[in-house]
Amino acid sequence: VIGLGLCVGATLVLVQRFDPATAVQSIRDRGVTVIPGAPALWGAFAHFDELEADAFSTVRLALSGASRLPISVARTMHERFDIEIREGYGLTEASPIVTTSTGVTPRFGSVGRALAGVEIRLVNVNGDALVGDVGEVLVRGANVFSGYYGDPEATADVLDADGWLHTGDMATTDDDGYLYLVDRSKDLIIVSGFNVFPAEVEEMLTMHPAVAEAAVVGVAHPHTGEAVKAYVVTTPDSDVDEETLIEYSLDHLARYKCPSKVIFVDALPRNASGKLVRRNLDDALRVGAL
Repeated sequence: VIGLGLCVGATLVLVQRFDPATAVQSIRDRGVTVIPGAPALWGAFAHFDELEADAFSTVRLALSGASRLPISVARTMHERFDIEIREGYGLTEASPIVTTSTGVTPRFGSVGRALAGVEIRLVNVNGDALVGDVGEVLVRGANVFSGYYGDPEATADVLDADGWLHTGDMATTDDDGYLYLVDRSKDLIIVSGFNVFPAEVEEMLTMHPAVAEAAVVGVAHPHTGEAVKAYVVTTPDSDVDEETLIEYSLDHLARYKCPSKVIFVDALPRNASGKLVRRNLDDALRVGAL
């Protein structure tokens, strides 16, 4: 953002910390036209009930990256503020963009289509995944790095002899080449032999009006191997309990995908780019449990 902004001579508005109220005021006062942000930023705006419909009237380009944007947040931003959030996907090893929704009609839940000159394959145990099937995202192109400095073993783990970068991200695609992220392969939960992708459960939970954010992990279970555990941040002044959310889950997902435990926390742990850090969820519980 900074590099491109300086390259084209744009004005960059930097803030010390993010607060939705002061951010919207800055957008209005400075006539901000482009907003790039992680899903947590857009979620905060979507759940800010006091915002007026014209709060983002100066914005011509709204971008989201770093992790999957909940469809409920994208729909809310579109319905309330007439903002189309354009998602993209990439990683540092790909310099760092692979797909974008700019230049095409955005589709809810999709991170767009591959950049020109970038090849994408989805691969699963059966080989190349069919349209609609889940597979690991493989990327090849001039943007893919040559390897980790001084670490040939780590390089060999992600970069094969044909130049394909194995991202560890799971996704599906449609007939038009739009990519839909599912989750990280390492975050997969296996319940009684069935695959559960945390992002699917998180998406469902955030559809509940009392849930602002959700994170899901697998925990050991004596009978099913693993069980689903959810960490939830509620919306302001909401009144919801664990039983209600579990019952809500049973109405929307297969039983094996539903959380058996729901923990309420003040905030979810995220890194500097806004990505959820699932391994730190227990720390979030210790410092912020309700």
